[in-house]
Amino acid sequence: MNPSVYGEKPATGIPVAPEPWSTGICHCSSDTTTWCITCWCPCITFGQIAEIVDKGTTSSTTSAALYFLIGTFTGCACMYSCFYRTKMRKQFNLQGSTCGDCMLHFCCERRALRQEYRELQHRGFDMAIGWQENKESENKGIAMAPKVQEGMFRDGHSVGPIRF
Repeated sequence: MNPSVYGEKPATGIPVAPEPWSTGICHCSSDTTTWCITCWCPCITFGQIAEIVDKGTTSSTTSAALYFLIGTFTGCACMYSCFYRTKMRKQFNLQGSTCGDCMLHFCCERRALRQEYRELQHRGFDMAIGWQENKESENKGIAMAPKVQEGMFRDGHSVGPIRF
């Protein structure tokens, strides 16, 4: 398992200083699609983030629906999403604090979501395919013995057995 992708650090017994985020909160990304989706429908971006951070235990659809419902009925979806930022920050040993996470989501919800989205992309996740497919695509990188065709072939045609 790749520690940089899944946030699991090798146990050495030596404390490791938190890493900075790969991009700043005000980083203007050239990804206008993500910008638009997060601006007009942040529940979709949040759902994708939550699925990866939860390592597939919660689907992006479920997380997006919860975010939408909490936002609709309480107006405080930021309180739900800030806990995922804290979870992600601890999972990947990123700089920050729980209080800072909550303040950031309260004041700059959409910017915080876009930063989290970019961070997961930077760590090798394809956000469009979700946790399970990311896990499967990583496992495809495992070296396996090549499949060998039986018999002899020349230019795609069977040569047949060699006789002496």
